[in-house]
Amino acid sequence: MNMGGPSSAPVRRGYNSPVRRQRAAATRSRIVATGVDIVHALPDWDWAGLTFRAVAEGAGVSESTVYRHFANERELHGAVMERLHELSGVDYSAVTLQTVADIGAEVFRSMASFAASRSVIEVTDPTISGIDDVRRKALIDAVQAEAPTLAASDQRVLAGLLDVLWSPTSYERLVVQWGLTPEQASGAIRHVIGLVLDGS
Repeated sequence: MNMGGPSSAPVRRGYNSPVRRQRAAATRSRIVATGVDIVHALPDWDWAGLTFRAVAEGAGVSESTVYRHFANERELHGAVMERLHELSGVDYSAVTLQTVADIGAEVFRSMASFAASRSVIEVTDPTISGIDDVRRKALIDAVQAEAPTLAASDQRVLAGLLDVLWSPTSYERLVVQWGLTPEQASGAIRHVIGLVLDGS
């Protein structure tokens, strides 16, 4: 007989319980981490191998689970690129004419951890090319902020020159075509950037 006291029926957790959310977050993190591992092992910069199936197999989940977290492969690629950017330690918002060489060296250090770092860069994936837009904007902002008296055309020339020196393509050419070690390539580019800035 129910005398109005506490019900003895078990309390059911809501579908969106904290435990379920934690598990979902952990699964998403594992999927993204697997994507990072896959990208690091790719023989070139073509991300076509970063598929739902490959990530599902590597993370030990079903493809439908991956779909629950990412609507399409572009979203997955974006999440992996975001994680790679975090792991690189590169902060493009901190780019100034004083830090550009050091931050460029950090970019190259991160690149050296990829199997593709010894292949010629040929980027078609918009997720990867998008980071170039971020880098170029950071450079032009740095030049405009620290050399405001330069004519706009000269600011663009300086930012463009720094972009050519700092770009992954320049680094890869020194490593692949010229056989320099990653450390030698990075050091050479830092040196030349210093000369350019001293002369500006």
